[in-house]
Amino acid sequence: MPVTPISATSNPVRQTPLFASNPEVLARVAEMRARYAKADPQTQLPDVDPRRIPRHIAVIMDGNGRWAKQRGFPRIFGHRNGARALRETVEEAGRLGVEAMTFYSFSLENWRRPPEEVEALMLLCVAYCEGEREALLRDDIRFRWIGRRTGLPPEVLAALDSVVEATRNCTGPTLCVAVNYGSRAELADAAKQIAGEVRAGTLKPEDVTEETIASRLYAPDLPDPDLLIRTAGEMRVSNYLLWQISYAEMYVTNTLWPDFDAVCLHTAIRDFAGRSRRFGGLDESDAANSITSGDGSA
Repeated sequence: MPVTPISATSNPVRQTPLFASNPEVLARVAEMRARYAKADPQTQLPDVDPRRIPRHIAVIMDGNGRWAKQRGFPRIFGHRNGARALRETVEEAGRLGVEAMTFYSFSLENWRRPPEEVEALMLLCVAYCEGEREALLRDDIRFRWIGRRTGLPPEVLAALDSVVEATRNCTGPTLCVAVNYGSRAELADAAKQIAGEVRAGTLKPEDVTEETIASRLYAPDLPDPDLLIRTAGEMRVSNYLLWQISYAEMYVTNTLWPDFDAVCLHTAIRDFAGRSRRFGGLDESDAANSITSGDGSA
């Protein structure tokens, strides 16, 4: 998986949309705008087929501490600027017609960090919820969070739940943050729920399927991510959405998260749109070659 550099030149001069006359494209854009009036992918990314824009993007926001250190500031300064990058990325994603974005905000493993940094991150979470509530409502963005409630300070739980409730009826894009989250813990919690249902007699062991497990995850109503973005050049998934990203495309950039912007998002989506997603099968050209060669090779 190549690490793709980001530069300001990756955003081309505005041009006439390449797919403007395609009825299927027009229908897809109309669907995006019906959900979110500000969606305008043909203006934002005229060279990308709107049908190739991911519905759900997951992001591992890495590099906040390094960004701050490079500038001689404490790590929390990087986290604060990372919150700004999150806001700008969500806004641009909405304009592109993306339905949902999930950001890895605070993992179960992050409790191992210095106590002063953990406390600062908890305070930042509360401040973000309080500061963004009106903007989310104004932009019709639904807020969600996933993770374990146990262990989070009461004020953090209250702040998160308050924004969830305030934006419950919003019908635009979904902003989901993973707080006190670990994918193995999520799967363990789903397994406990299923085991309890089997013990209670409301579910038979032989009826447990992939769909059963998926429906017991923290946010079963969100589509699985199509694209996973990781910043700061790190080449791992860090116990993040392991079930949900089974077939997601991965995109890694050297850009530190506070520097991630609309241009960076455009570059990631262009890269995604140019890939062939086979989901374990073959694309048309590979299938044709397989049939004509008859050798059964992969």
